[in-house]
This record gives sequence, C-alpha cells and structure tokens, in this order.
Amino acid sequence: MKSAVETLNPTRVRLTVEVPFEELKDSLDAAYKKINQQVTVKGFRKGKVPARVIDQRFGRGAVLEEAVNDALPKFYTEAVNEAELNPLGQPEVDITELKDGETLNFTAEVDIRPTIEIPDYSGIEVEVDAVEVTEEDVDKAVEELRERFASTAPVERAAEEGDVVTIDLEAKVEGEVLEDGIANGVSYTIGSGELLDGVDAAVTGLSADQEATFASELKGGSAVGKEAEVTVKVTQVAKRELPELDDEFAQLASEFDTLEELRADSRKRLENMKQYDQATQAQERVLEKLLELVEVPVPEKLLEDEINTRKHNLEHHQLGQMGLDLEKYLEIQGKTAEEFDTETREAAVKGIKTQFVLDQLVNQEKHNVNQEELTEHLMRRAASSGMSPDQFAQAVVEGGQVPLLVGEVARGKALAAVVEKAVVKDTNGEIIDLDDEEEDETAEAPAADAEEAPAEAKADDAEADAKADKAEEKTEG
Repeated sequence: MKSAVETLNPTRVRLTVEVPFEELKDSLDAAYKKINQQVTVKGFRKGKVPARVIDQRFGRGAVLEEAVNDALPKFYTEAVNEAELNPLGQPEVDITELKDGETLNFTAEVDIRPTIEIPDYSGIEVEVDAVEVTEEDVDKAVEELRERFASTAPVERAAEEGDVVTIDLEAKVEGEVLEDGIANGVSYTIGSGELLDGVDAAVTGLSADQEATFASELKGGSAVGKEAEVTVKVTQVAKRELPELDDEFAQLASEFDTLEELRADSRKRLENMKQYDQATQAQERVLEKLLELVEVPVPEKLLEDEINTRKHNLEHHQLGQMGLDLEKYLEIQGKTAEEFDTETREAAVKGIKTQFVLDQLVNQEKHNVNQEELTEHLMRRAASSGMSPDQFAQAVVEGGQVPLLVGEVARGKALAAVVEKAVVKDTNGEIIDLDDEEEDETAEAPAADAEEAPAEAKADDAEADAKADKAEEKTEG
C-alpha cells in the first residue's frame, strides 16, 4: 500500500491511497465466506459453494463490493498512522479506481487536530474579586439559617405578606379545566415567587375558605406558555414565627453553644466559599488570557457539529425538563434568535479551542493521571450527576468513557499548572497565593465544562480507529 497526504487547510487533509490487489486477498476470502453463509445454491451444501459459482450466480461485483467495504477501514487506519495524523470525526471516502485483479485507489478527506504552538505563558496576569466578608454578609447567612428553623401557627385573619397559606388551585384554558390543572393542599409562602405570577396578589387579603380568580401564563404542564384562568382557594392561613437570635437558637441550629460562635463559623464558611469562587475565577480568567496568546484554527465541520450538539442538548434535554421550548426560553432571556446563535457559536468555538490548547499542554508538559486522581474526579462527577459512585462508574465503563474522564483530569492539571505560573491579584492589589489543593479541586471545572459538548474534540487514536470502521458506509451505494 502507498499513501500520500495533501494539506487542504490547517485543519483538513486529503489522503490518497493506492492498494495493490493482492493486499485485498484476505478481504476477498472473507467476502466469499460471508456470501456463502447467506445464499443457497441447488447442488451444493450451504457454505460450500465454490467461488466461481458465486461469481457466476451473483456477480463478481457483489464480492468486490463486500471485500472493499471490509478492507477500507483497515487501509484508511494504516494511512492515518503512517502519516501520524490526529483525525477528528468520520472521513469522507471516495473510491477513485477499482480494477479487478489490479488495484484499488481511494481518497479520504478528514478533519485533523491542528498543530498548535504554545508560547511562554509565565507572564499571564489576572485580577480577581477580593475575599471580603462583611457583617451584613454574616447577618444574612444567620438570618437564612433562622428562616429554616421558623415555625408556623394558624391564625384567624386575612393572609399577609410572609404568611404561609394552604391553597387549592384550578387552572382553565379556554374555559376547560386542564387534566393536570388541579392541585390541592399546596403550601405556599406569600411573596416567595415560587408559584404562578399573580398568585401573591390574589391570596393577599383572603381568609380561610375564601377564593379568588386571576389570569396567569402557565410555567409548566400540558398547556405550558398558555394564558390560563386560575381559581385559588385558601384553606388555611398560618403566620411564620422566627426563633429568637440567642444562644438557645445557636444550640438548636448548630453544634455551637453560643450565638457568637455560630456567627464566627458562618463568617469562616463564607470566607471559604469566596476563596473557592476566587480560585475558580482565577482559572477562568487565566484560561481566557491563555487562549488569547494561542492561534487555534477551528475545523468548520467540527464547529458545526458542536453547535448542533449544544442546541440539541438545550432544546431536547434542559428545556424539555423545564417544559419550555426554545422560543419561550429566548423570550424569558430577552434574546433574539440571532443573539442566541451568536452566543452559541462563540461558546462552541471557545470550548473547542480550550480542549485543543489544554490537550497540547498535557502532551507538552507530560501530565499523567494516576488512579487516585481519576477516582476523586469520578466521585465528583457522580455527585453532580445525581448517581451513586458505583452506578456512575459502571455507566462510564460500559459506555467506554474512561479515556474521556482521564482527559478531563489531565486537562484540569494542565490548567492548574498554568494558573500556578500566573500572577493573580485581587481588586485590592494583593497577590493571591492559590495553594495546590485549591487548584486541584477547581481546575477541572473550566476544562470539563469546555469539553462537555465536545462531541467536539474526542479524537484520540482509539476513536479514530472506531470511526474509520464506518468508512465503509461512504462506499456503499
């Protein structure tokens, strides 16, 4: 076999492959054997039909087609490996010449991972928010805790802001009660905004056993987005009673004996949260600076696939679970379709560039992933997915996704190494020292997020081989 590579642009090549006919022998033998198992010829036992009879009865062309479809993935993969290419996606294969007994010639166009030069990034400087926890922040945290320990007591009066009412709801659209438009015994805090628009005004001023009707656009269910006539009946009004802010409350709501100790712990928790946010912010901004330093060509087909994947996931998964369609989502967001398309394209470009750059750093800096790091990452991913670690691990193994998780961890380590060399200052001008532990815990976030849609750049050798197996689809018909 002989092959040559023509560079069409920085992210796409054309392979020209010439295969001597004798190298098709194994595939021809396999083709005859396969056809033998599928056909019945009078006078011959099944599977024992001679090749010449198959040629006569079914045509040599059918055998050649089967043999070529079997052989193409192997020859394509050999040509890719010989040229040391990193293909992305499925090749477009075209058989240019097939002469029985002489030769098989074909071309394969495929997107490739571009060659990226990473410049010196040690001079990156970024600014992040300062970690500042005020007394007001602590007051708010303690008040939120206090709200969680509030009790309710029924009252014989009209409902007011902040009261907890028990209500029955009935929604009609065009005069018809919806099958899923009835809800009884719903507990609702007036002013929380957790139910339909208009319900707060409707129930305020009502006493038990009184009702009101209001119009509202439904946020979910079978008639999502439609205007409905909603009848709400109050069955009980209860006043929320907050516990006193004292040492007794601290003992009730925490492991601390005094309110002062509880407030000190709240302050420490807030500081830790803001430090975590600060570390994440540092990584995101360092990543942005790094991407500005590197010229990264993006394959158009890969970008198109990535945009379609993001849109599909949003429309059919995220919005579907919320009972929304894309048009309603854009209305809520206050965006036009053009603005949405632009933002989606920009996010897709950034995601692809991020993966390319961090993968290059992984190879360049030889970042390896050990079992402990992989296990820790798997535990975090399992927690965020709502699955148990065992369930998530099983799904990952069965789906052949272990290399992808390894890639996520490696990219996280690569980004952490870049952050370590960057100068990070807060808005007060203080230099921030991000210790290794904080970096390891958060570095995966930008890398994993950018790679989440990469349907994108899943392009290691194993995947290229698997996709080469589909090359035969391009030769059929």
